[in-house]
Amino acid sequence: MSDAAENAGPSRGGRPRDPVLDDAIVHATRRRLILDGYAGMTIGDVAADAGVSRPTIYRRWADKLQLTIDALDWGFRAQRDSYPLLEVSKLEAREAFTEAVRRVDPCYFNPDAMVLVGNFMGESQRTPELLALLVQQAVAPRVNLVEGVLAELQKRGEVREDVDRHTVATMCFGSYYAAFLRADPADTDLAERVVDVLWPGIVAYGR
Repeated sequence: MSDAAENAGPSRGGRPRDPVLDDAIVHATRRRLILDGYAGMTIGDVAADAGVSRPTIYRRWADKLQLTIDALDWGFRAQRDSYPLLEVSKLEAREAFTEAVRRVDPCYFNPDAMVLVGNFMGESQRTPELLALLVQQAVAPRVNLVEGVLAELQKRGEVREDVDRHTVATMCFGSYYAAFLRADPADTDLAERVVDVLWPGIVAYGR
């Protein structure tokens, strides 16, 4: 990266920042979070990976925490933008529930998501902001999707009215962590297997 390119980003209130440079730094940050975790990641390593200088990064971000938050936010926005619409009304009940369970997988879009989550869980005492951001932007939308699908299926009379949607959604979300920790080879679709177990207990009587 040339000095001219590095200096293209302004400081606060200066010239417009170079988006190509910003993207390189953000991608380098995400890679380092996976390799080293938040605690082990350094601005120097990120700068080296991105091909920029440390001052280039500090002209854009005040510290490692703000850089990490922006890098995570970039990933959340990219996922949301590529998320195909789940049209429950056009699907059979079990198919809709299965697709919702499939999308609750932390690795649905990012195969490294489980590693990132583990890193941030380990930072819950030192840097609680990171885990809070993860819960708000990555966990809650997925779990809420499952609850929302169940609520819609209850309205359609296809899932029992007394089903605890929150607990079912939590179980679905947790199944992916259990499979990861057990090194489950997942030779079949985990969502299908989870639904095979849960569906008989939640389907409306007579269905």
